[in-house]
Amino acid sequence: MKCKGAIFDMDGLMFDTERVYQQTWQELADERNIRLGDGFLKAISGTNGPYMCQVIKEYYHVSDGSFIVAECMERIRKKLSVHVPVKEGVYEILAFFREKGIRTAVASSSSMEQIEANLKRANMRGYFDAIISGTEVENGKPAPDIFLYAAERIECLPNECLVFEDSENGIRAGYAAGCITVMVPDLIEPSPEILPCCSKICRNLNQAMQEIGNL
Repeated sequence: MKCKGAIFDMDGLMFDTERVYQQTWQELADERNIRLGDGFLKAISGTNGPYMCQVIKEYYHVSDGSFIVAECMERIRKKLSVHVPVKEGVYEILAFFREKGIRTAVASSSSMEQIEANLKRANMRGYFDAIISGTEVENGKPAPDIFLYAAERIECLPNECLVFEDSENGIRAGYAAGCITVMVPDLIEPSPEILPCCSKICRNLNQAMQEIGNL
């Protein structure tokens, strides 16, 4: 494997924030007396923009999901301004790539403001050569746009880049971009359908670093 770049999702991979998102989606549903279906978590994870709004439209039974998305993001911003929980192995794998001279990027569906705030609070900003938000590309995950742009920003070909993701939407995006995909599941275990899209499936980023080191 020829690896020149490493691209990281943020929520649920580097930070244990996916639970915060899901709790907030549930708060908004409860306030509207809506029961979110069993497929909501999988459908919403890793998305943004029109795709996210379409998921909200379907599960919240509204004609326009954008106002619910905006309310969720505002509540998330306030919650994460107090504390951003870091996932196991993040600092170690970032230091590993820095030592090896591998260029790194964050490619997250979150807003640029939220990405920068999380990285600053966790003292991680200096590890990354590029930061890409889902708001910068035409199509959000599971489309490949964000990973193609991230590879371009760190001056690598997509097939030279590792993509680290916790969600199936993110893995599909990385796979469609032609990157080497590593799944580190968070709230949802990988389904049989996603397995062909994964080069590796690891319990955490420490295991991912060991697997990559062995290669």
